[in-house]
Amino acid sequence: MSFSGAVRARRPASPPPGFSHPPPTSQRFPHPREDHLDADERRAAASKGYGPGRTKAYPPGGLNLTSGEFKLLFLIVVIASAVRLFRLSKPNSVVFDEVHFGKFASKYIKTQYYVDVHPPLAKLLLTLAAFVFGYDGNFDFKDIGKVYENVPYVAMRMLPAGLGVATIPLAYLTLRALDCRATTALLASLFITFENGLVTQSRHILLDSPLVFFTALTVFLWVGFCNEDKHKPFTPSWWTWLTLSGLSLGAVLSCKWVGLFTVATIGFNTVYQLWVLLGDLRITPRVFMRHFIARAICLIAVPILFYMFMFAIHFSILQNSGDGDGFMSSEFQHTLGGRGMADTFADVAIGSKVSIRHLNTQGGYLHSHPHNYPTGSKQQQITLYPHRDHNNDWLLLNGTQDGDPGVDWLDRPLQYLTSGTRIKLRHASTEKHLHSHDHRPPVSDVDFQNEVSAYGMKGFIGDANDDWIIEITEGDKRDKESSTRVRTLRTHFRLRHALQGCYLFSHKVKLPDWGYEQQEVTCNKNAVKENSLWFVETASNSKLPPDAPKVNYRRPGFLSKFWELQQVMWTTNAGLTDRHSYDSRPDSWPRLRRGINFWVKDHHQIYLIGNPLVWYLSTAAVAAYFIIRGFLILRAKRGYRDFDNSKVLKYDALCGFFFMGWSLHYFPFFLMQRQLFLHHYFPALYFAILLSCSVFDLLTSTLRPRIRLQIAVLFIVLAVWNFWHLSPLAYGNPWTRAQCENAKWLKTWDFSCNDFHTDISHYYLPAATPQKSSPATFTTIGGEAGGRAPIVVEDKHKAEQEAAQNKETDTAAGQMGRPEPGVDVFAEKPVNDAKSSGNIEGVVKEDQDTRKVEKEVSSVAPEAQTTIDAAAAEPKKEDVETSSASSSTSESSSAVAEEKKVLAEKEKKEPEDVPAVPPKEPAGPLDEMDMEAQKVAEELYPEAAGA
Repeated sequence: MSFSGAVRARRPASPPPGFSHPPPTSQRFPHPREDHLDADERRAAASKGYGPGRTKAYPPGGLNLTSGEFKLLFLIVVIASAVRLFRLSKPNSVVFDEVHFGKFASKYIKTQYYVDVHPPLAKLLLTLAAFVFGYDGNFDFKDIGKVYENVPYVAMRMLPAGLGVATIPLAYLTLRALDCRATTALLASLFITFENGLVTQSRHILLDSPLVFFTALTVFLWVGFCNEDKHKPFTPSWWTWLTLSGLSLGAVLSCKWVGLFTVATIGFNTVYQLWVLLGDLRITPRVFMRHFIARAICLIAVPILFYMFMFAIHFSILQNSGDGDGFMSSEFQHTLGGRGMADTFADVAIGSKVSIRHLNTQGGYLHSHPHNYPTGSKQQQITLYPHRDHNNDWLLLNGTQDGDPGVDWLDRPLQYLTSGTRIKLRHASTEKHLHSHDHRPPVSDVDFQNEVSAYGMKGFIGDANDDWIIEITEGDKRDKESSTRVRTLRTHFRLRHALQGCYLFSHKVKLPDWGYEQQEVTCNKNAVKENSLWFVETASNSKLPPDAPKVNYRRPGFLSKFWELQQVMWTTNAGLTDRHSYDSRPDSWPRLRRGINFWVKDHHQIYLIGNPLVWYLSTAAVAAYFIIRGFLILRAKRGYRDFDNSKVLKYDALCGFFFMGWSLHYFPFFLMQRQLFLHHYFPALYFAILLSCSVFDLLTSTLRPRIRLQIAVLFIVLAVWNFWHLSPLAYGNPWTRAQCENAKWLKTWDFSCNDFHTDISHYYLPAATPQKSSPATFTTIGGEAGGRAPIVVEDKHKAEQEAAQNKETDTAAGQMGRPEPGVDVFAEKPVNDAKSSGNIEGVVKEDQDTRKVEKEVSSVAPEAQTTIDAAAAEPKKEDVETSSASSSTSESSSAVAEEKKVLAEKEKKEPEDVPAVPPKEPAGPLDEMDMEAQKVAEELYPEAAGA
């Protein structure tokens, strides 16, 4: 049956009384006109609050999944869980940077303050997992390969593994929300599932798995918001997606500062959205401002507040003193438990006993101890020491020539310190003066730097090289007197040497082991002002009345502590320029030139390397988009209208978003001179994988669904095979050397194949039992005609060759070196943590005893040397107790330890004229090896055999 234009349409029924006729419709357009608006008209109608008039509800975030897809998504999660949780308890020892992040969990549980270059969210999540499962914080996570004891390490690893699993459905949902086909989303999710690098990184107590998860979550939420914005803005659902996007931005930024690149990705996309809205004349300025303010609140204010809230939790947990104190200011340290200071006298005068702190470097207090420089003047050392200690106390004396500066202040009126005051600083413990002269410092050996030492003795008045002139540079605005005379905690001043003209100076340079890695102090003629500023922290004077004014540190608020920690993190992060055995530069990451050795032990190895198929396909997709986009731009210049094609527009927007995300997460690393690793590429890799799958969606858009699925299955099978081929490096599974060598597709892949057995069956042999030593290798010398009689001796040269050959096949570290964690600059504290609170007289006495022992040992007769060496090599109980009591004692005991080391080496040398003792004949029947040994013994010792 057909219809023609001459057919008369039936008149609609009349409406009830009081109602008007409905608007006319046609059979071709039976719905209201608003349902047939173009994209721009629908946006304008939505901005005015007009609905589209559809009867079916709009799916949240534009994500319309079928029931079959939910089943498929569940299956994907099951597969991802199996891949990432397989043998999660292996290895049962510390792997790579678990050294650092496990230790930080211990610090949180013990509430001991620490400093790290990364924000706290991911570490707080790891700590939560450890705390819930009963971890007490008493494991030190000291070395790679250290076996876990009383640590719920599986629960701690479960957190990054679970977030790694959750990343996979997010990739699927993101592509589906972007109107890609289910086959494309399936391909992307399985590519991420079987990506070896992401699998390896997510199976250990590390931060990159949470980082990638929150990056993926941010992208998904942002795509959902964009779909809601296209449909109808300012709805409750619209606000929900936008707010969640802001919270996710705050989370990714709170894991690592690499999250700033994710913030930049969303930020650029937001600017583009606002630019389009600004050019739409149908959007009123009032509506545009609503869009702008909503995005500013949710995408700027919300992430910042979330980021700051994580640090508020960080500060509330770490309330006690810890390893990170020395990196913070004195005011900050004063807020920590165990670092509080009693009120101290505000006035500083001649005769005051003071402790002086360096202002700029947080290196600590002006410090001296009874140990001398090994070079230069070889006088007593002056350093900066970050802990409170009696060796930080100095007595301020008059530096003028009239009278004894040690006693004249007792008979004179109180003399305050002002600019130009000439003083001497006498060390309270050793009674030596702060001294400088024309000697080069032992470390900063340059012409404009002079050595600073402690010089003199008890009762010695001192000389002009002990004199320093005070120069006040700044006072506290709230204390007017602090600008004219030295006031405790309020006045910043410089100390100029009276004769040399140089300034007392310190910088972030450590002294070697002989200086106990404390910070160097010099007298600098070209001193940077910031590094030559000092202030008095504590002051006491017997001539001040008890009710004299006292001061203390002002407790900083949260914002002050927050900002100070950000500065410390930024400065230290930029300073991580030391090389690492397995670091790499950004240009090698897309080509997968090398990985990272995570762990080697017991003929097993964990080495982070990517899935070659996934890696190279993603890199090829990035290059292809760049080339094709440039080609389309050139065609547009020549008048071609490719961008009028809706298909081109769709995939250009889709691939362009992922390309921008990849670029912003990759190229900034070229500007960084700090230590970098392959895992820094993982957020960019996530965008590259989604881009490669978007290209797959474009290339297969004209194919039948069955053909498209078959192609996807082919890629998935190849990805799974690549994953399986390198999976022993991800899981630490048994592998043979031959299989390892065959898996080295690139010469730059530097995992060590010597760490594996030659045969897979060796992994399943029973545990080795103690075996008898291999018999010595003998040879016969002499026996020539007319020569000396033949003698059977041990062939030491051959034995050494065999030992060297065995060493080559040993599995200790392989030829490529052992794994090592990334540098934790905050763990490398430039001081000995022990406080030098021991008895100085005892230390000096111990030094004298050490020199006495050394003298006696050097004068012993040779025949008695071995006995005395053995006795001297045994540590005394008193030495151990004294060493643990103070850093001064520990510092002096290093000389004793060095002497013992020399003596122990002498002890190892056996006298050559000691006759070998023949083996004792066993009482029972002999086996074949024993019979051979007895036969050799009878040949070597015939007199013993005949006895």
